[in-house]
Amino acid sequence: MRQELAKIIHSGDHFVWEVGSGHGHFLTAFAKGNPDDTCIGIDITSDRIVRADRKRERARLENLRFVRADADDFLAVMPETARFTSIFILFPDPWPKRRHHKNRVVKAEFLTAAAAKAVKGAPLYFRTDHEPYFRAVCDLVATHADWAEETVDSWPFEEPTVFQKRAERHFSLVATRR
Repeated sequence: MRQELAKIIHSGDHFVWEVGSGHGHFLTAFAKGNPDDTCIGIDITSDRIVRADRKRERARLENLRFVRADADDFLAVMPETARFTSIFILFPDPWPKRRHHKNRVVKAEFLTAAAAKAVKGAPLYFRTDHEPYFRAVCDLVATHADWAEETVDSWPFEEPTVFQKRAERHFSLVATRR
């Protein structure tokens, strides 16, 4: 994966990162609406990456890339001086059973590693329809040294994901890199 990333992320690059980009609906729309931003979406499922890439190709977006990767692995191999300008984590698998919480994307270790790769002031946007996961992430951010929860009146870019369209309600959190 390091070689694949070296082709699309260079030392000193800044980019918007979506963790769990699914079929690419959100990040494709975001990249189209923000042509000056480099956008990279990751997902662990090959089929989702293939479908997301088709959307990117149809939209002819040079500022957008999708990569098959786990979030922790991606952080471990991205170029040392590359930085996130913002991070989107939209409707990740909530792993609701307590014994599966270790599989959740947003954990203290993830927040620490992501903060190390984020520019100061970079926002982390988290959205879920699973209230217990939302509360757990709020509690985690409240006690994490690298992130501060922000109060915002509106989401920076609204493009409902497939899961958001299916959800009766959802919960949103914005945290800023200290």
